[in-house]
Amino acid sequence: MISAEKIVKIWESYSAFYWKGLTNTLWIAALAVVLGLVLGLLIASGRMMTVKKDENVIIAIIKSIVKFICIAYVEVLRATPLLVQVFVIYYGATTAGLKLPDATMTRMMWGLIAVALNSGAYLSEVIRSGIGAVPGGQMEAARCVGMNHWQAMRYVILPQAVRNILPALCNEFVTIIKETSVLSMVGISELMFQAQSVASTTYIFVEPYIIAAIMYFIIVFTLSKLISVFERRMSRSVTR
Repeated sequence: MISAEKIVKIWESYSAFYWKGLTNTLWIAALAVVLGLVLGLLIASGRMMTVKKDENVIIAIIKSIVKFICIAYVEVLRATPLLVQVFVIYYGATTAGLKLPDATMTRMMWGLIAVALNSGAYLSEVIRSGIGAVPGGQMEAARCVGMNHWQAMRYVILPQAVRNILPALCNEFVTIIKETSVLSMVGISELMFQAQSVASTTYIFVEPYIIAAIMYFIIVFTLSKLISVFERRMSRSVTR
C-alpha cells in the first residue's frame, strides 16, 4: 500500500538526487529544443525547395536529393519511438568508437543528440506550417523591392512566421521534458534515472516514482499554464 510517510522519508533522505535529476532534465530539454530548432529550420528549408523549369540540371538534381533526404528524415523520426532512436544512436555511436574520454559525458552527448534529432523532425513541420501561414504576397513584395529568396525569408517571412511558431515551440519544450525520461535507459542521470536509483537503493518501488511523477506534474503543469497565458496574449495582440 502506498504510504505518505514513506514518501516524506524518501524525500528527506534523497531530495538531492531528485533535484540533480530535475536539473539535468531541464537543461537537456532546453538544449535539445534549441538544437532541434536550428535543425528544424534547415530541414524545413530543404523540404520547401522547388525546382524551376529553366534551372540548371545539376542544381535541380541536388535540390531533389536534398528535399528527398529531408522528407525521409522527418518521416522516419516521426514514425519511430524516441526510445528506439536513443538506443540506435547511442549504441551505434559507441559501438563505432565515437566516445568521449568520460563515460558520463559520452552518454549525455549522444542522449542529447538523439533527443535533438527527434525534436528537429517535429519542429521542422512546425516551422514549415508557420512559414506556410504567411501570405504568399509577402514573398512577392520582397522580391519586387530587390531582395533575393534568402533575404526575403530572413527579413520578411521568418519574422512574421515566428508569431505562429512560438506557441508550438514552447509546447515542444514541455513535451521534451517528459520524453527525456527515456534517457534513463542508457544511464543518463535525469529525473527518472534518479528515481530508479532511489528505488534500487531503498528497495521501495512505488513511492520513489510517485515523487518523480509529482515533480514532472508541477513543472509541466506550471509551464503549460504559462504557455496558455502567453498564447492568449499573443492572440489579443494580433486582433488589435
